[in-house]
Amino acid sequence: MSNPGVLTLEMKRALPAATSVVFRAFVDANELAKWWGPAGFTIPSLEFDPRVGDSYRIEMQPPEGDVFYLTGTFLAVEPPAHLACTFIWEDPDPDDVETEVELAFREVNGSTEVEFRQGEFKTEARYSLHHDGWSDSFEKLERLLSEQA
Repeated sequence: MSNPGVLTLEMKRALPAATSVVFRAFVDANELAKWWGPAGFTIPSLEFDPRVGDSYRIEMQPPEGDVFYLTGTFLAVEPPAHLACTFIWEDPDPDDVETEVELAFREVNGSTEVEFRQGEFKTEARYSLHHDGWSDSFEKLERLLSEQA
């Protein structure tokens, strides 16, 4: 249930692959590096081995500008149905706060429905930044899965 005034990002996407394939795209470092991040971004390196209580670190390279990092800790890893972690930028902007990301994966007629939730955000600008980044990432993943089909 939504709480007025609270900025929580929620999305639902249908992806053209089996749940096990989509889940692997989120937890296998080599797969994640192929599609993660906003349009034009690359992932030069990542420390990413999803186990509850372990941390991760993803290096992100925008098309122009310096690399930056996001970090977090895995809260739940339940193949192929559920993944949750914390999320914060290394050296965060003053408007950044650590958020929780939760993903639920459900097979629907040979495709996978992904329910995504992240929040709570401190400002509308940070909410929009994450909305755009996740939207681009899901679009990149959908293209990659379509090419592999």
